[in-house]
Amino acid sequence: MPTTDTSQKAVILASFLILSAEASFAGVSALVKFISQDQPFEQLVFFRNLTAFLVLLPWLWRKGTCSLKTTRLSLHLVRAAAGITAMYLFFYAIATIPLAQATLVLLLSPFLIPVIGWLWLKDYVARQTWLAIALGFVGVFIFLDPMNSELSPVIAVAFLAAALAAFTKTVIRRMSSTESASKIVFYFSALATIASGIPLLWLWEPIPSHHWFGVLAMGLLAVYGQLAMTKAFSIAPPAKVGVFTYSSVIFAALLGFWLFNEALAWHMLWGALIIFVAGYFAIRSRRKS
Repeated sequence: MPTTDTSQKAVILASFLILSAEASFAGVSALVKFISQDQPFEQLVFFRNLTAFLVLLPWLWRKGTCSLKTTRLSLHLVRAAAGITAMYLFFYAIATIPLAQATLVLLLSPFLIPVIGWLWLKDYVARQTWLAIALGFVGVFIFLDPMNSELSPVIAVAFLAAALAAFTKTVIRRMSSTESASKIVFYFSALATIASGIPLLWLWEPIPSHHWFGVLAMGLLAVYGQLAMTKAFSIAPPAKVGVFTYSSVIFAALLGFWLFNEALAWHMLWGALIIFVAGYFAIRSRRKS
């Protein structure tokens, strides 16, 4: 009985952590959309990466530079290039189209990971996973309602960001046999900070004092979201709590409505529910395979 109770408490805590992480990520998106009205979104990409890098510096201090030795530098570079490109595309989408739409399309990323693994690594994909992937795309179709609304071409930009994000996850799995999670995160943060800083040599614009709080909050929320998500999956199995990662579209829709007067409609709710169900079955099928 104590074991079951502890397990239930862990699931409840992990669920709360994931929900708070997704709310934080939605908050980051809202801040990006708000600040990018006055500042180039490229600056926001840089500060997002710089904050994560600064948080990791104490890890480097404890481990020492010898901990950075790697035999997979080429894969680190590929992961960084794909990841930073995905971040630029997603931040551009956030600044251009409704928050809920950009967030929803990015949620296709988990459904694309098995497809990329199947094409690149020749991974086996169960029939249930293929059905979950198809159901996920149906949910996105219903949410966007393209038959009754005019969609921006930037939706395609958000989809490309989702595909690149899925690709980076596949690269990470390829590296994980020899690279620790902390090393993978550090290399990406360092390379992404350097790469996203280069365009600022000609795109930099002074940031007004009233935006600096938002820039700082954006970085801190992003870091908290990553830490909370990592902690959640360390104390509870993804099959029990992973579906809550799809709650970000709900938070994004509410923030978009509250802060930017973006429309809410019933088809968005039905589409989000279908994606929740598809995500649940995708997680369950991955656990069984």
